[in-house]
Amino acid sequence: MRVAVTGAAGFLGLNLVTALLRDGHDVVAIDRVPGALPVDVTESSSGTIRWESVDILDEEAVAVALDGVEIVHHLVAVISLRQKDPLAERVNIYGVGSVARAALRVGARRMVNCGSLASFDYERNGTVDEGSKRATDPSLPVYHRSKFLGEVELLKVVDAGLDALSCNPTGIYGPIDNPARLSRMNQGLLDSALGKLPASVPTEFDMVDVRDVAEGFLLAADKGLTGHNYLLGGRRHNLFDAQVLAAELTGQRGPRIKIPIGALRAIAPLVDPITRRFGSESFAPAALENLAMSPIVDRSKAVAQLGYEPRPTEETIRDLVAFFEAEGLLDGSR
Repeated sequence: MRVAVTGAAGFLGLNLVTALLRDGHDVVAIDRVPGALPVDVTESSSGTIRWESVDILDEEAVAVALDGVEIVHHLVAVISLRQKDPLAERVNIYGVGSVARAALRVGARRMVNCGSLASFDYERNGTVDEGSKRATDPSLPVYHRSKFLGEVELLKVVDAGLDALSCNPTGIYGPIDNPARLSRMNQGLLDSALGKLPASVPTEFDMVDVRDVAEGFLLAADKGLTGHNYLLGGRRHNLFDAQVLAAELTGQRGPRIKIPIGALRAIAPLVDPITRRFGSESFAPAALENLAMSPIVDRSKAVAQLGYEPRPTEETIRDLVAFFEAEGLLDGSR
């Protein structure tokens, strides 16, 4: 079967493309630059891959790339914790509509859109499910609001005849990742595995293996209900403890100092302008609020309707550390 993946070179994209190729599908991988897939996949897979560089806001170009595709997985997004970000709004809202309309035009059988847990307006330590309040408050970061509004755009095309749905992952981590540009959570675990993380924040949140999210997308394409959302959660775990475990697996000493979130908030106004100059939003108010909110994610709908079941946290961390070792990231040269 021919399957398209937008954002194919991203963290989730690489894992989803890998899963599709291993299942023997022919993949149209849409991204600005080709991604680095595991050698064993490219050598042993019976599926094929064709990389396409397409602006997803160009509906005509997207339709050409999707010609002959049966399933479309749309993963492209711009993550921004600012209150205003025109690029994030265009990509996260209108990009979804553009890809959805192109999928409808070429007669794609189904589209699975990548939403986000952030598109729900949850309360601190509250429980989130698919029926929870959505992120419409203007005070929320643009990413939260735009990811929800992207789903609204998708439903407009569903009303026009497209069979589509959305999956909403939680905090994604695990292998495989781009060694040169690790995800934020993976980078923190690598720093700890190298013994370079003396302090961390003791906060619990839902952590999900990227491979389980990729499998959730495949299950959603096969079994999901049109117009529905599915929260693809993992296991609620303490980030501090996860980083300690990563260090133990390499014989290093993990974080020892627990920094209360209140202390981070106190220094954030001084540190945030500096870290932003280096392209980091780690101390942005929205980033700290995400750490503090720590919702309990109810994934029972995905379990019941899709057969989705995430693996234990400890298994993911062991596999991630093995990935770091295989990629030469544990020699301390980075």
